[in-house]
Amino acid sequence: MDANDILVSLHEHPYHIRYRMEASCLELALEGERLCKAGDCRAGVSFFEAAVQVGTEDLKTLSAIYSQLGNAYFYLHDYSKALEFHHHDLTLARTIGDRLGEAKASGNLGNTFKLLGRFDEAVVCCQRHLDISRELCDKVGEARALYNLGNAYHARGKSLACAEAQDPGNFPEEVMDVLQKASEYYKENLVIVKELGDRAAQGRAYGNLGNTHYLLGNFRKAVRSHQQRLEIAKEFGDRSAERRACSNLGNAHVFLGEFAVAAEYYKRTLYLARQLKDRAVEAQACYSLGNTYTLLQDYEKAIEYHLKHLMIAQELCDRIGEGRACWSLGNAYTAVGNHEQAVHFAEKHFDISREVGDKSGELTARMNLSDLQLVLGVSYSTNNSMLSTIHELDYNSQGARPRLDLRQSMEKMELLKLSAEKGQSWKSETHTKQKPTLWKQSTKLLFINRFRGKKA
Repeated sequence: MDANDILVSLHEHPYHIRYRMEASCLELALEGERLCKAGDCRAGVSFFEAAVQVGTEDLKTLSAIYSQLGNAYFYLHDYSKALEFHHHDLTLARTIGDRLGEAKASGNLGNTFKLLGRFDEAVVCCQRHLDISRELCDKVGEARALYNLGNAYHARGKSLACAEAQDPGNFPEEVMDVLQKASEYYKENLVIVKELGDRAAQGRAYGNLGNTHYLLGNFRKAVRSHQQRLEIAKEFGDRSAERRACSNLGNAHVFLGEFAVAAEYYKRTLYLARQLKDRAVEAQACYSLGNTYTLLQDYEKAIEYHLKHLMIAQELCDRIGEGRACWSLGNAYTAVGNHEQAVHFAEKHFDISREVGDKSGELTARMNLSDLQLVLGVSYSTNNSMLSTIHELDYNSQGARPRLDLRQSMEKMELLKLSAEKGQSWKSETHTKQKPTLWKQSTKLLFINRFRGKKA
């Protein structure tokens, strides 16, 4: 019998006495909880809503059902519905003077507001959760509230940072202040969860603290935090968390200019992604390895990993990723003097950039093709129709080449799941193979500047 059948049965028999009604409400709610724990939140919601329709005079029970409904809708990504039921829960908790219930409802509201991008409201709710938890001397609640406050400020900082299109550590003061607040809340959370001996919570806090240090430009501190996160992930046998920690460690080491160390962490990331059968993360790890080996001037390995990235991007029908791979391959083949292959991938990059509407990528591809034409000569005919128009497109009305700003989308030297990466400049411009090189100085500097960063 499903939730609707139970409701029909109850409506057909109005003589059911109150205790039976209460029992039916509770039974429906318990079944909804069981289904949600089993991972079937959609079915769980139907039982919780049936329980609400049956009704109960026990307001604590009703408050708990509202809370569970809010949580179920949250996991179903229906945040408006989640907000609605968490509001109902908060109202009932206040009505019956349940301070602990009010604290928990406030925390749930804060998390939901955060995901809706309503950060100011999220902070208000999380702060109320913190205040009540401290009032009740509830250390577990206090730790959760501090963690949620850190998440709210972290999310707000990332949102502001994306709008600035700057590199970590170089954001405006407003962004840095928000991120600094996030780090302080994570540190306070860590103090308490260490006292409580909660290693799982410590792992989560270290991971988010590391990400916040990364955005603040504190790359050495980010490394220390992510190493702690990695250690705890291994304790629990949590491969997904281990994979995230390794990728974040790779990113931080790139910013520190420690490219060989970064490459080892990316290799571990790739291994774990394959074990987890996560092809998207596998593609990102290959891309990061390709970029890192380019910075190490090991172009053959760079080409190997970029080709792997390209293959997976094509398999996943990821045209943006495919274009990014083609751009990287064009640069790598240029570096080893294989200009025919460089032209091939530059043309593919041009076509994909035009297809996806990436104007910056399209301009970059035009400029690269123009430079390749100069090296190969105007008689080169792989795609004369395209090459013949490039000079007209490359120069503005004053006859000067247009300025190429920081590349966006596929032109950024993006590492795994982070928006911008940079590191130290290359030590040498000489290559092992003494073939004509085509690292146009402005392009090379632009490539390096995406990795150049401050050491923490």
